[in-house]
Amino acid sequence: MSYGRAPRRRFTLLAAPAAVVALALTLTACGGDDNKVGGGGNTNFVTGSGGISTVEKGDRKAAPKLDGETLDGKQLDVADYKGKVVVLNMWGSWCGPCRLEAQYFARVAKETKDKGVQFVGINTRDAKKGPALSFEKDYGVPYPSLYDPTGKLMLRFPKGTLRPQAIPSTVVLDRDGKIAARSLAALDADKLHKMIDPLIAEK
Repeated sequence: MSYGRAPRRRFTLLAAPAAVVALALTLTACGGDDNKVGGGGNTNFVTGSGGISTVEKGDRKAAPKLDGETLDGKQLDVADYKGKVVVLNMWGSWCGPCRLEAQYFARVAKETKDKGVQFVGINTRDAKKGPALSFEKDYGVPYPSLYDPTGKLMLRFPKGTLRPQAIPSTVVLDRDGKIAARSLAALDADKLHKMIDPLIAEK
C-alpha cells in the first residue's frame, strides 16, 4: 500500500516549484492581456506592438496617492505635480534591466523637463538606501525617487488600471493625474518618447 503513496509525494514536490514558476511568469508577462482581466473584463486598454499599453483620455482612471520619503530623505507627494505629465519608473539597484534603461531615463528627463514633464522614480526592494543612492549617482539620475523597499506604493494601484507588475515598470500620468500609459519592460529613449510625447501634445 505504501508504494502508491511515494510517487504521489514526489509528484507533489516536483509540481510545487513548477507552479511557482508558472505564477511568476504570469505576473511578469500579463502586459498584453489587460483588456481581458480586471475592471469587469473591459478595461479599455490598448497594447501596441512595442508592449506599451495606453488608455484613451476619456477612459483613464486617477492614480492612487503616491507619497513618502525620497532616497535623499525629503518628503514627496506625486499629486503635487498635477498639471504636468508625470513619468513613474519602478526600479531597483539590483535589477539588470533597470541599469540598462537608466541612461535613457536620465537623458529623456532632461530633454522633456521644459515641456512640462516630471520624472519620479519609485525605488523598491533595496533593503538599504546606499546601493540605490550609488545607482543614481552612477547614472546621473536628475530626478527624485520615492524609497519603497517593501513595494507598498506599487500595491496602491487599483485593479482594472495599468498597474506596475514587474521591475522595471513605467507608468505615465497625464496632466490631470490619471493613468495614461504603461510598460512592463525596460525602455530606451525612443520608446520613452513614444509614451510621453502624445501626452505632452494633449490639450
